[in-house]
Amino acid sequence: MNAQDPTPPPATATPSTTSEATPRRIRLALIFGGRSAEHEVSCATAASVLSALDRSRYDVIPVGIARDGHWVLAPDDADRFRLNAGHRPSVDTDLPSVIVPTSATQRGLIVHEPGQPPRDLGEVDVVFPLLHGPFGEDGTLQGMLDLADVRYVGSGVTASATMMDKHVMKVVFAAAGLPVGPYAVITDRQWRRDPEAALEAAAGLTFPVFVKPARAGSSFGISRVVDRAGLRAAVEAARVYDPKVVIEEGIFGREIECGVLDGHGTDLPRASVPGECVVVQNHDFYDFDAKYLHAEDVRLEAPADLPAEVAEQIRELAVEAFVAAGCEGLARVDFFVTPQGRILLNEINTMPGFTPTSMYPRMWAATGVDYQGLIDELIALALERRVGLR
Repeated sequence: MNAQDPTPPPATATPSTTSEATPRRIRLALIFGGRSAEHEVSCATAASVLSALDRSRYDVIPVGIARDGHWVLAPDDADRFRLNAGHRPSVDTDLPSVIVPTSATQRGLIVHEPGQPPRDLGEVDVVFPLLHGPFGEDGTLQGMLDLADVRYVGSGVTASATMMDKHVMKVVFAAAGLPVGPYAVITDRQWRRDPEAALEAAAGLTFPVFVKPARAGSSFGISRVVDRAGLRAAVEAARVYDPKVVIEEGIFGREIECGVLDGHGTDLPRASVPGECVVVQNHDFYDFDAKYLHAEDVRLEAPADLPAEVAEQIRELAVEAFVAAGCEGLARVDFFVTPQGRILLNEINTMPGFTPTSMYPRMWAATGVDYQGLIDELIALALERRVGLR
């Protein structure tokens, strides 16, 4: 398959059966929450997936990670984890504790409750890690699952880690000959040693610039800076989320996104139709509030209104970026398209926002794959993939 043939075949992967007539349901662990600033976003993603899963096909085990890092057996209650202006969800640390496998020979989930003997939940067939940001999307969880030979949805350790770090990501893209915009990096050591000297890294950039935590998402800690005077405060704001900071030259153009789904077997990854995020009011850029709390301030279009040749070029570049990064399963690839028609690669999200109204599912729906079908496809891809090195 290629960018011209993005629709996936029916998902066929199934676990072992209890009998030829009655296939055993796929045991699926959803892991969500986490220690990053994107805890609430991860809960919202989990709520959507919990609602959409076909319970005749999946035996679902919701596993939450509280903000303090405590793993718990979460309630199978989608409404509890929805995110909106009146409700900011979180994982309760007082729920029964879950002990996760760290060995390829002992892969069962164990539940501990006060005053009760340990309860064995048994092994799972596949994990759907719905974590966003550090300590989950960045290869840390993926490494733990690899140690236990557990299959999971999405990219492995290397791609997850490199694509989480906006600096390393740009280095990888540039090495692959993919077009990236001008940027600068300030490390923690540089900032602690001499902040004023560190700010000189941005001297060659044209304002406005965007100052970002290198390893964060959902627009946390991002500032739009219009002159040198505002730079230091913006770096300090970004450092609340990550001691490593990336400063990107502002690109005047349209923000275009494209979804990528991995191929089956030796098939090439597939690209969705591109989509576009347009901020229509009240925000300088597509920030957290615009993404999750004030949908009326943003217009999300899928497919984006682009010339056919530009749309096709974006789809091809999205697949190239996915392959260059070593991604697996899924990714959302973000671009800028300038008024002159230049296409610049902004970033890859290896676990993009995944509610039905998020851009990744929205783009695939416009391509012919509905939300439930997309979830089924991602699980099938994970079940097909061998454990260990690949």
